[in-house]
Amino acid sequence: MQKYRSEVSNLFKLMVPILIAQLAFTVMGFVDTVMAGAVSATDMAAVAIANSIWFPVLMFLVGILMAITPIVAQLYGAKRQSEIAQVVQQGIWFVLIIFLPMMALLYYSPMILDFMHVEDRLAELTTDYLRMISLALPFACGYQVIRSYHEGLGITKPTMVIGLIGIMVNVPANYIFINGHFGMPALGGVGCAVASVLVFIAMCISMIAYSYFHKDFKDIKLFDQVYGIDKKEMSHIIGVGFPIAASMFCEVTLFAVVSILLAPLGAITVAAHQVALNFSSMVFMLPLSLGIAATIVVGQYVGEKKPQQAKSASITAMWMGVGFSVITAIFTIVLRSEIAEIYTEDMTTINIATGLMLIAAVYQISDAVQVIAAGALRGYKETKIIFAITLFSYWAVGMTIGYTLALTDLVVPAMGPAGFWIGFISGLTMAAILLSIKLSSVFKKTTLGHTVELTATA
Repeated sequence: MQKYRSEVSNLFKLMVPILIAQLAFTVMGFVDTVMAGAVSATDMAAVAIANSIWFPVLMFLVGILMAITPIVAQLYGAKRQSEIAQVVQQGIWFVLIIFLPMMALLYYSPMILDFMHVEDRLAELTTDYLRMISLALPFACGYQVIRSYHEGLGITKPTMVIGLIGIMVNVPANYIFINGHFGMPALGGVGCAVASVLVFIAMCISMIAYSYFHKDFKDIKLFDQVYGIDKKEMSHIIGVGFPIAASMFCEVTLFAVVSILLAPLGAITVAAHQVALNFSSMVFMLPLSLGIAATIVVGQYVGEKKPQQAKSASITAMWMGVGFSVITAIFTIVLRSEIAEIYTEDMTTINIATGLMLIAAVYQISDAVQVIAAGALRGYKETKIIFAITLFSYWAVGMTIGYTLALTDLVVPAMGPAGFWIGFISGLTMAAILLSIKLSSVFKKTTLGHTVELTATA
């Protein structure tokens, strides 16, 4: 029992700063939604649809860069600190190579709206938002490289501090550019994109400065030597990170495609879906933060060759996640009406969103289990299986069930957005089951004396 108490304390210490940082990001999304919604339901819907395109692209790149966390954690646990700077700099090189093609992809992505029969004003606002937010991409990725480096060392407070800096930039910037204050044009929902660009610039610069000047990072000497492109090390990062990115892309695009498929049903339906999704995303930050903490702790134990402690940390994180999710589910059910009213005053939107949040409460336990299991597996660098499971669970199971219930009469009369949310429950539950089974098999393998490779060829 004592070992589990120790793991709870360790996980909690790492999790809290990550949670505050994750909530800061979610609060920024909340502010965007509310302030755009105050202009019109169409502006809110434009932000929702644009983020449904922008966010998967960002998360795919972030997923690759998240590989730096377990790689650094295992090197740190194995006392191989001298190799960390090169790994991090390869992440920076990756960003410099990839950001221009990805910006171009975002710039031209609004062409998809032509095939979705989206109403003209909504399509116009969505296009303007996407073309502006594309400028944020290199700064968002640069921030993620340094964040992953910090977290791999088990230092999570900088992520929290800089997340709070992001809020301090986001709120006034939204106020200025959405409403047109201090001589700026009133851009409506597109002003949220301008604010986001400024936020990511500020956060990227702050994170780099923190790494350079703070005493916690002096021993690593991240910038003392400039390393050129190392194909072997960059391949290692991509090899570990691509499955993470692909699995995140599967999850994010599931929600994104649903927003796009709902667009022909009108701005009110999309806005209600966005309200429920935004709040659910805020709640999800708790198990997500715990999953990131599990990656750090498990990775460092693996580096130290302590498989029993890695197993204990994984199990502890899972039970913590289940406990937290039961509490948040009850909270969602009891206060769903009051929560919806925070986002909008439109009663039609509130009524639809309230029903969706009732469904969202149901899957919170499965969602917690799957994200924490995935986090623990990332600590072991067991990432390929995560992609396979999420692809099957989210798309073969979740989207198939969701689309069938939402937009067809094959099983029941078309349910609209509620059908998709039932699909979410199905997909997340399947992912939770399969990822838990895989994690159990990793426990057996590692505790029987097998080791996880630490070399760049792993």
